[in-house]
Amino acid sequence: MSCLHRTVRRHPSLLSKTHVAFFSSYLDRPTSFPLKKVKVVLLENIHPRAIEIFENEGYTIETYKGALSGQELIDVAGDANILGIRSKTQLDRSFFESIGWHNHRLWAVGCFCIGTNQVDLAGAAKYGVPVFNAPFSNTRSVAEKTLCEIIALQRKLFERSTDLHTGLWKKSATGAHEVRGTTLGIIGYGRIGSQVSVLAELLGMKVVFYDPLKCLPLGNATQLDSLQELLQVADGVTLHVPATSDTKNMINADTIQLMKPGSFVINNARGTVVDLHALADALKSGHLSGVHT
Repeated sequence: MSCLHRTVRRHPSLLSKTHVAFFSSYLDRPTSFPLKKVKVVLLENIHPRAIEIFENEGYTIETYKGALSGQELIDVAGDANILGIRSKTQLDRSFFESIGWHNHRLWAVGCFCIGTNQVDLAGAAKYGVPVFNAPFSNTRSVAEKTLCEIIALQRKLFERSTDLHTGLWKKSATGAHEVRGTTLGIIGYGRIGSQVSVLAELLGMKVVFYDPLKCLPLGNATQLDSLQELLQVADGVTLHVPATSDTKNMINADTIQLMKPGSFVINNARGTVVDLHALADALKSGHLSGVHT
């Protein structure tokens, strides 16, 4: 019998006393810890809206425009209850060891971004510090940025902009191409990669993708069995993968040689997933027509 239909027998004396109480966070009530004593430290110029929300809750806010490191980071975070960072501040094991057992003020670390690779998660867990991230915070923004970069590379907008700013007007479309009818290879078909797939098809591109996991393709996208197969058929590739040991330098001198002459590479993932020297060499040789990372 389901919970919705189960009969509960109660003592007669309890029937008249049974009631339901509703609680709301907006009701005035005493707190076990004064909110103004909760200190929130936000680094790396976190969005003003976050500051506004914390202030409206009554917390004490301390903000820094840039990333911090070393002893300065430890000194600033040492008396914080909540620490907010983005991608540049590195919270390694030594950070948690420095503030871990010596004070128990740090309740949580908030990564105001998608990734958490800038935080030693094992170290945070050891000292009982939860780590949060914002996996959907800029999914659409990165997808749209990727489409912008695809068009810019294919239409040679960067070169034309440089020429124009130096006083040179080239009325020529040499080397510029429409994206319609070209094949885009997406490496990593997660939240961002799948959004790029949808937008690219709207521009008339054929989409193929590679992901080690079996994914449900959106639209007419096709999942390929290997990275090598994707590189051989794509007119350009865009990367949307996490930074792991498996993805480190996945675009390197060897994999670049598999790509079509004149193709492009866009990396909107972490910097470790591409070999910058190999990309530079491929640009200089003309094997790649454009790179954005």
